[in-house]
Formats: sequence, C-alpha cells, structure tokens
Amino acid sequence: MMRELRVEDALMYLDQVKMEFGDRPHIYNEFLDIMKTFKSQQIDTPGVIRRVSNLFQGNKRLVLGFNTFLPEGYKIELPSDESGQVFAVYRSPGQAGVTHIFGPGHPQGPPAQQPAANTGGAAGAGAGAG
Repeated sequence: MMRELRVEDALMYLDQVKMEFGDRPHIYNEFLDIMKTFKSQQIDTPGVIRRVSNLFQGNKRLVLGFNTFLPEGYKIELPSDESGQVFAVYRSPGQAGVTHIFGPGHPQGPPAQQPAANTGGAAGAGAGAG
C-alpha cells in the first residue's frame, strides 16, 4: 500500500533535485528516467532505492528525501560507522534489520572491517562471475 504522496511534496523534491544539479542536467534527467522505470514497474523498490542512492551519492538530503516516494514500510537510512564513514541501508516491510544498498568497497557500502566468513552460501550480486 502506497502512503499518500502529496503532489506538492513530489514537486518540491523535483525542484530540489533540479536546483542541486542545475549545472549537471543529465543527473536530473537520469532521475526522471529512474522514476519512469519504477512507475512502470520495470524495476522493484529495492532496485529504485539502489539506483537513486547511487545517483545522489554524497547528498544526504536528496537520498533521505527520496523516502517520500517509497511504499509504506520501506525507508532509506544513512548511518555511519565508528570512523564517521556514512553508508546507505534500507528497511523493508516484514524484515528485521536493514539491507545494505551497496556492497563492501563501495563508498556507501558497509564497513569492510571483518573478512566475510566463507560459508559456501549464496554470494552477493555480481559475485562468482568468471
């Protein structure tokens, strides 16, 4: 169920994006393309969260502002680790804890302090190719 999205909120957010990237209109246009793809259900909610967080990487206000568009139960958060490094996570309805939007090694990925235990289980997206 979608939370009620007020047109004013959406337009205000679009204005913020346009102003923030006034010198780089391709980023604004890319955002519009992502939103069209999401609206037509070609990508799911985690997919749109990943793409928008990546597009607006480093801009906390816009990344967190995107929560306005997410279905009920989803929420992007930008916690930081002990060193102050910010990483992007999101919450999903019916799931405990958070999901890291980006993998270790990405500027917004989880802190890569402890080596992952090799359990032979399912690897993250993109792993094992080759």
